[in-house]
Amino acid sequence: MRLRKEEITRKLLHLFALVMPIGIFYIPKWSMPDYLPTSLLAIFLVGSIVVETLRFRIPAVQKVFYLFFGSMLREEESSKTTGSTYVVGAALLCSILFRNHPHISFMVLSLFILGDAVAAIVGISIGRIKIGKKSLEGSAACFLLCITLFYGVFPFVPGLLEQWGNRVPFLIVLVTSFAITFFELIPLKITPKFTINDNLAVPVIAGYTMLGLSVLLGI
Repeated sequence: MRLRKEEITRKLLHLFALVMPIGIFYIPKWSMPDYLPTSLLAIFLVGSIVVETLRFRIPAVQKVFYLFFGSMLREEESSKTTGSTYVVGAALLCSILFRNHPHISFMVLSLFILGDAVAAIVGISIGRIKIGKKSLEGSAACFLLCITLFYGVFPFVPGLLEQWGNRVPFLIVLVTSFAITFFELIPLKITPKFTINDNLAVPVIAGYTMLGLSVLLGI
């Protein structure tokens, strides 16, 4: 399948979402209130939900929305909430659930945002072995990127791994990378008609995976 310019642009714009994990981790370190990241994300999420709701109900809002973002929307997002709103929701949940572990929020959100982007680009461009709507090649790219981030990026992010002795144990690297790859690939169906959006669920699942393993390893 040909990789459309719009899909590349869509994934490049997703890089701006990295502002969220950066804010969750660093804002409290900048002598600002530790509740500020959660508050900002809550405001942003409410605003996003309002825009999403209005675009479905008011033609004028929909026209403006499509003018700016229409070329980047996937077919299913024409009538459903966009993935970006779910990503904001995931960041908000992580900031609350892992409030005492902001380094975990930073890592799982960064892993998912970048891993999801790479999986989509590789899957659309060279994916041949299909698994549902996605591809094995895309999942392999996601997994390899997660490993690369754990070993090639996170140890060099200032202050990120201080609690873990500036390194991530191999078990956490392997299991968390697999969890992100697996749940990004396999739909989280609760009932035949209800599936949890992976943009919302995967970072939270990965966060609890990482937290549970850190407790198990005593770090």
